[in-house]
Amino acid sequence: MLQWDVYEITSKETPVIGVMCRGRIRKFCIKNNITILLENAVDKENTVRFALQHNESPKSIQKYIQDTFPNTSVTLVREKIVNPVLSKLQVNIVERYEQ
Repeated sequence: MLQWDVYEITSKETPVIGVMCRGRIRKFCIKNNITILLENAVDKENTVRFALQHNESPKSIQKYIQDTFPNTSVTLVREKIVNPVLSKLQVNIVERYEQ
């Protein structure tokens, strides 16, 4: 199974929801042949999450995000997640599904 690393895009000053953030990042990744998952967070205000396959460098995406959306930060929040749900990080706790 594919393993994913999950990152959060946040800002106290710059909106990242309702400003086509996901669409712009998705377009950047298509142009640069990068596989990515993107989702708005529902458990944290003004936060977009993205996932890259484990060990894929986020540097080009981070640079694009920070150039396009000033005053944002990109933080690694989870590593090696299988079938990630990005809108709510709590859902990714595998033990929740074991009997």
